[in-house]
Amino acid sequence: MTTTHSSVDLTLRDISAGTTTGSSCSTELLDAPWDVDARDPGYGPGASMADPIPAAAPRQGEIPQEYRDASAEELDRRIRAAKAELGDRAVVLGHFYQRDEVIQYADHVGDSFQLATAATARTEAEAIIFCGVHFMAETADLLSGPDQAVILPNLAAGCSMADMADIDQVEECWEQLMEVYGGETPGVDGRMPVIPVTYMNSSADIKGFVGRHGGIVCTSSNASTVLEWAFERGQRVLFFPDQHLGRNTAKAMGISLDEMPMWNPGRPLGGNDEQTLHDAKVVLWHGFCSVHKRFTTAQIDTARAEHPGVRVIVHPECPMPVVDAADESGSTDYIRRAIEGAAEPTTFAIGTEINLVQRLAAQHPQHTIFCLDPVVCPCSTMYRIHPGYLAWALESLLDGEVINRISVGEDVAEPARAALERMLAAKPAPDSAAPASSVTPGPGSAPASSTAAER
Repeated sequence: MTTTHSSVDLTLRDISAGTTTGSSCSTELLDAPWDVDARDPGYGPGASMADPIPAAAPRQGEIPQEYRDASAEELDRRIRAAKAELGDRAVVLGHFYQRDEVIQYADHVGDSFQLATAATARTEAEAIIFCGVHFMAETADLLSGPDQAVILPNLAAGCSMADMADIDQVEECWEQLMEVYGGETPGVDGRMPVIPVTYMNSSADIKGFVGRHGGIVCTSSNASTVLEWAFERGQRVLFFPDQHLGRNTAKAMGISLDEMPMWNPGRPLGGNDEQTLHDAKVVLWHGFCSVHKRFTTAQIDTARAEHPGVRVIVHPECPMPVVDAADESGSTDYIRRAIEGAAEPTTFAIGTEINLVQRLAAQHPQHTIFCLDPVVCPCSTMYRIHPGYLAWALESLLDGEVINRISVGEDVAEPARAALERMLAAKPAPDSAAPASSVTPGPGSAPASSTAAER
């Protein structure tokens, strides 16, 4: 496939019109998000479209007709006018995986933790408009001031990976593990039987659970540092919701696959026997990212055959054989900085979300950059955010109305913040790809530094 622009939306339209070669995973990606919202519950077209969605997952109600009918040019005018009138009262955050048509309005661009951290630096903002997914907006609410409103433009922008570990399942898992391990009593070495570790890509409820049980949050860039922290305090780790990040990180630390049983929620002891759980070092939750699950070793083989000397970099949410076959693996921000740090023209094959890959290719024309997956299949839920929703959120603020506010109750927020604070205290060593990470400023914005990079 040959693309001439960074916009995945335009690429999909070119494929549909036959003006470029290639294929997509769903023709419904061309449908307006509000039409997708009106259908039966689901994550929407894209990588997560086959994932079952919880019955209680938030749904987006109908937005005013004027935003559905507006042309791209009218939405552009209205968004820019609203941002100018609101000034410092509102800040727009855009995740790396967001479509270009939204990213162009972001004051800061980054991964979810970088953006939540950037929000804490904007203390003058009354409203934080998070163009990402639900768990990211929750994290921003946890870390922002009590008088700041966090807005998710489309409530249907969830995350299937985060939904794969709900609080009831995790509580049941913990009860069963406590029966096997004899409760939350330190052993003779002073370490607890098990320490819970949750990936940033999880709900506030899960972060709160971890905080209450002496656990910690991790990102994809500091997962090994966090696991080391956990092993200093516990004999084992319960890692959720992403099995692949847990497995890849633990394997790199020298833990054998035999010591990493999978916990399948809904099965007694997660489908294991007691001896297996006693012998475990890391109990992996049966969860995954549907975007990164699409990448395969066959795709890497093809890239190497067609592009001798190609540098293959994948995200650690990819399956273990893919990470093993790649030249490097690292967080979204690691990938971005690796490309920025390449002094000579290089061919990169990247295993992460297509919106970021195409944007990097457009930003670095001296390199050849392409996505390992030849099928255009963006993150289903990131793609639910559209300029029409952003215009609605901004103009509602001008009218004195806060729509789609994401708020975490203090009973959950207090222990969740404790788990996040433990993560902040567990500093990873700088990786070797490039200088320390930072949030990328959006158009006309000053950079805001971040202490950790993740998805």
